[in-house]
Amino acid sequence: MATVFRDETLKTGKPRELQDPLNRYLYHPLARRLARALVPTGISPNMVSIAGAIVVVLAAILYTTAPFAGAVLLAYALHLSWHVIDGADGDLARLTGKASPNGEMIDGMCDYFGHAALYILFGMLLDDQIGGAAWLLVVGAGISRAVQSVFAESQRRTYLWWAYGVPWIAKAPPTGDGIGQRLTRLYVGAARAMGGATETVNAVVAAAEPDLVERKRIALLARETCRATLPVQTALGANPRTVLLGLCVLGGHPAWFFAIELLPLNALLAFAVAQQARCCRRLLTLIAGGRG
Repeated sequence: MATVFRDETLKTGKPRELQDPLNRYLYHPLARRLARALVPTGISPNMVSIAGAIVVVLAAILYTTAPFAGAVLLAYALHLSWHVIDGADGDLARLTGKASPNGEMIDGMCDYFGHAALYILFGMLLDDQIGGAAWLLVVGAGISRAVQSVFAESQRRTYLWWAYGVPWIAKAPPTGDGIGQRLTRLYVGAARAMGGATETVNAVVAAAEPDLVERKRIALLARETCRATLPVQTALGANPRTVLLGLCVLGGHPAWFFAIELLPLNALLAFAVAQQARCCRRLLTLIAGGRG
């Protein structure tokens, strides 16, 4: 069997350049502690993923109903804690040897379904405040979030493969006719449609897999060339949104959150797509130059 490249300096988790301060100093350390505590309990990673979705729904209920004093603050704390749970399922899977494409698929589905419920509940709240226009705002923001998140997460996962040899589900999308498999293929298809030149680099990286020396060279070039794209992709991710949503609700203007997703973040997405295309073209030139 051919040797598969995997950077041995990456023992667990994600490399430093893929972690923003919240992940590096708060969410990921707490997620690892939670995962280690769960190992002897028999709780599965999929159960943790489902728990994360439930936490998001509970936060949404408290945000939009505020049934008691301090409910919004509790909702904010719950929503922030979701990031810890969302990291713990992957850590638990690695610690127990249960990491799999199926688990990755379930984790993603739980994240999307939990936040879909959050958007629906906020749509109901805003409908009472500003009328039917609320649904145009919330649905538009929800679609925007899905597109932005697919691009940002898929590009970050692709970087992890290029630079460190960590495979992900897009390399071998699941087969079958189940709803989970179909949704995963839809996710992968959307990522590829927005990736553009990323798919060209993917083909070059995949072709280099049998040649360990060449694969390591490409990994080093990917780190040097594509690291600059990561901050913008991080800004399109979940961490800033959770903070922003809580601040908007605490400030009494939840509609601002959805307007920001619909306008400034879509402008940022357009910039990120163009930036990634430039990165890919530069990387391809460097790869080809080294072969000459």
